Amino acid sequence: MKSVRVIVTGRVQGVWYRAWTCEQATSLGLRGWVRNRYDGCVEAVFCGEPEDIDRMIDACRQGPPLARVENLETTDCAPPEYPADGVAFVTLPTV
Repeated sequence: MKSVRVIVTGRVQGVWYRAWTCEQATSLGLRGWVRNRYDGCVEAVFCGEPEDIDRMIDACRQGPPLARVENLETTDCAPPEYPADGVAFVTLPTV
């Protein structure tokens, strides 16, 4: 298992990026979360098999149709504390 934190910048808010990320991560069987940040970026934590995380990162570089990703940064991190109650991937409130 591997866990990474991803910060995506560009036109990534107001374009369905978080919901799209939830769908993509769930389809890959990843655990974790996604949220908007007040600085305009999207932040996510993905936990799962390394090859599935690599697929997710590649997908995030493109994003949903209305997004325009300018940059994507990844760092290794601890496994996510969220979600709980058996849900695999969640959207968290903006920070």
